[in-house]
Parts: sequence; C-alpha cells; structure tokens
Amino acid sequence: MEERSEIQSFYKGKTIFITGGSGFMGKVLIEKLLYTCSDLDKIYMLIRSKKGRNPDLRIDEMFKLPLFIRVRKQKPEVIKKVIPIVGDISLNNLGITDEQREHLINETHIVFNLAAAVRLEAKLKDAIESNTVGTKRVLELSKTMKKLEAFLHLSTAFCHVDQIELGERVYDSPDDPQDVIRFVQWMEDDAINLVTSKLIAPHPNTYTYSKRLTEKLVADEFPHIPVVITRPSIVLPALNEPLPGWVDNLNGPTGIVIGAGKGVIRSMHCNPNYHAEVIPVDWAINALIAIAYKIGTDRNKPKNCPVYNITQSSIERMTWGQVLERGRSIAYDYPFEGQIWYPDGNIRNSKFIHNVFVLFFHLIPAYLIDFLMLIFCQKRFMVRIQKKISDGLDLLQYFTTREWIFHNTNLLILWGDMSPKDKELFQLDTANVDVLNYIKFIILGARQYCMKEDLSSLPRARIHQRIMYIIHITTVYLFYFGILYFIYKQFEFARVSFDYVTDKIKMLPLMDNVI
Repeated sequence: MEERSEIQSFYKGKTIFITGGSGFMGKVLIEKLLYTCSDLDKIYMLIRSKKGRNPDLRIDEMFKLPLFIRVRKQKPEVIKKVIPIVGDISLNNLGITDEQREHLINETHIVFNLAAAVRLEAKLKDAIESNTVGTKRVLELSKTMKKLEAFLHLSTAFCHVDQIELGERVYDSPDDPQDVIRFVQWMEDDAINLVTSKLIAPHPNTYTYSKRLTEKLVADEFPHIPVVITRPSIVLPALNEPLPGWVDNLNGPTGIVIGAGKGVIRSMHCNPNYHAEVIPVDWAINALIAIAYKIGTDRNKPKNCPVYNITQSSIERMTWGQVLERGRSIAYDYPFEGQIWYPDGNIRNSKFIHNVFVLFFHLIPAYLIDFLMLIFCQKRFMVRIQKKISDGLDLLQYFTTREWIFHNTNLLILWGDMSPKDKELFQLDTANVDVLNYIKFIILGARQYCMKEDLSSLPRARIHQRIMYIIHITTVYLFYFGILYFIYKQFEFARVSFDYVTDKIKMLPLMDNVI
C-alpha cells in the first residue's frame, strides 16, 4: 500500500461536515477529499430538497456528473462515505433533527462552511439571511462539537473593496453584524430596499457586504473555536482536477466567455491594463484542504484569527488585455454552437464608448430580433436575455475596472512548508501554468459542461462561424459604405443647393433691369 502524505494522514479517520456541498466549489471539494483522502471516515453533507428532488436523489444525481468519473471508476466504495444531513442554513438550528445534531456534535472533526448565496444582485435581506445568519447558525452548532479541530469559513478576496491592499488579517466591519441582522429581520422589505445602497456603501453589491459582516462573526469566535477565514479571488473552471475545464454554472467569467463566444456580448467595460485576479477552482480547493490541515495540526496556536488570501498577487499575473489577446484565437478554434453573430467583441476602457457599443450592438439588435419574432408569431426572448447580460456585466465590471493588491504570504508559506508528496497531490503553485492551454480548457469546459455541446459538433460549429464571419464582414462594409454614401449625398445636396443659390444671386441684376 502506498504511503500516505502528511495531509492524507491528517484526514485519515476524520469526520467532515460540509455546508454548500452541492455548489460549484463544494462538489469539487467533496470529489477531491474522496479521491485523495479516501481514508477519511465520513462526510456529512448539509443538503435540502430542491425543485421537487429530495436530498438522496440530489446526491445520486451529483455522483453521476462527469466531475466524479475518476471516483466512480477507481474508488466507487468511497461514495457511500457521503451522508446527507437534511437541512438548510436558512432555518433555525439548520432545520436538522436532534439525532442528526447529536451525530455532528459527537463525531465532527472539521467543518467546511461553503454555503452562501452567490448572486451579486440579491436583495440585502436575502444576502444577510443566507450568508451572515446562515453562518451564525453553523457557528452555533460548531461550538458544541466535541472533537472540532478546524472550522474553515469561505469568504471572498473582494469583501473589503475599500482596502486597496488587502492583508491576511481581520478588518473592522463598518456595521455591527448583529445590528444588521436585527434590522433586516424587523424592517419591511420596501424600507430595506430603500436604504440598501447607502447602507452597503462603498460595496457594489449585497454579496460582498454580507461576506464582510460574516467575517466579523467568524473572527469573534476566535479563539473559542479553531476558526480560519479563507478568501479566494474570482474562481475559474478547473485547471487539472478532476477534469480540465470543469465548471457547472454561468457565474462570473464563465458566463462572459459563453456570451462572447455566442456573439451575444459585443462589448465589456474593462481596463485592459489591470490584472486578472483569478484562481482555478482545483487550486482553491487544494488550498482549503491544506489550510484545514494546517489549523488542525499547528502546535503554535496563533494569537489572532488566521486568514488566508487564496490569490495570485505575489505570483506572476496577466492583465485582462493579455487574457483577451491570447484567448481570442483559441475561441475561434473552438467555437460554440449556434452563434448568432461572429464573436469579435472587445473590452473598452471608456464607459461612454462601451455604452455606445451596447446601444448599437446589444440593445438595437435585440429589439430587432424580438420584433421579427413578433411578426412571425414566435416567442420573444432576445431583449430579456440582453437585460440579464447587461445586469451581469454591470456587476462584474466593477471588478474589471479596479485594481487591488492581495497579499498572500500565509498561503505561500503554507505551500513552502508542504512535503514534496503533498505538493504533488495538492497543487498550489500557479507560476508554471500554461495559460494558452488553460484558456482552451475554460472554453471547452464551458462548452461541454455548461452548454452540453458535444465536441463532435466542433466541425459544424466552425463552418457556421465562417458563415457568420462572411455575414459580419459584409455587414460591416455595407455599414461603412452606407455612411460614405450618406456623406456623399449630403455633399451632393449641399453642392446642388449652393449652385441653386448662386444661380439665383446671379439672376438678381437681370431681374432689377426687367423691373
């Protein structure tokens, strides 16, 4: 039997409680733990019924995803180690039974608190209830756990937008989390919505604001329980594990890649000189697993609540402009099916110019397509889609038009202290990533796993893209020809008018003689 690494040895026999296990990062975490730390005892997964599917059915469906293919093929016996805990972070006591609660209290060694409402546009009450109150409930349960060795809370590197340089420490919250919780629970929804923008300022959305409050709640429990705060930057599809390019949602950059690849997004407000602060999901999950190991084994107990920024700031990074430049040719080589226009969109630093392009290349075509749908008695959809795209772009563009410095010394020290075998099993070093290859993985992953477009359709999609290119070029030249023709006609009209007026002026003396 192969000798275990230090991190694998730590997880042997451990019982783990995970909230948010059905989310994008949660599923990757469960897969990685089952595959690499297979000697763990069990994983309790908090999960609720959703869209008519009970928790058992949802877990069965989860394990059928391509994400778990290596677990199914190589270690199918570990799947039974995942045990559903029927509950919900939005309910008192997480909505779990007394029996389930006793199991968690007596058995749990590690808590991964990943549950959160990630919609940036969520109403303040919903964001606070899910992210802040939900975490408060998990903390209350964790305080009673008899064997707890690490409580890992997943935050975000963008929850302190007023800090140009974000250190690995806890920052003061502008508001008391308990006061805000009471406020949203007692006030009417209309009153909350009325004051939201002023209350959350300078935060651009309720997600980052609620995450900031939640950090304060978690930090206040230190040192009574072994808490640690982790702050990943923008999480991208997988680089290597469990499948290159794995992704299962349209949030953030993935939605932009698909929208641009389909020819729907033609412009994005972005400073091309600012750095793309992103992290592959498998790198982020490796960091979470290693951090929990560090907290659980560190004999030199920290004086303050430990914080890890899971970012690239101290590692070589690319700008948004470089990402676009390197990724464009790859996107043309691996096109999406059903492009509605040739994908030649661009990023623009000027908000005004971006808005002009949005008007002419997003909104007007959308209304035109819906008008044609109306004429042919078809269901209209384009204006609605463009409205969702516009809202999503507005939220994301806050982060692509600003630059932050994220210090990640703790993460780099953690990586440096890991054994050679753990470094092989839990990769954290992004310095030697083949960027072009990774961009290809992102595009193909979005194509396969989000849009369900089989790779066998690529030849047909390339033919369609060439047709779109011909239509695009023809339209562009006709547009410019139309402008030149319009200018020519204006000059022609001006010349004729000038000649007419000149002739009239010349005739004035003759008319005087006649008179």
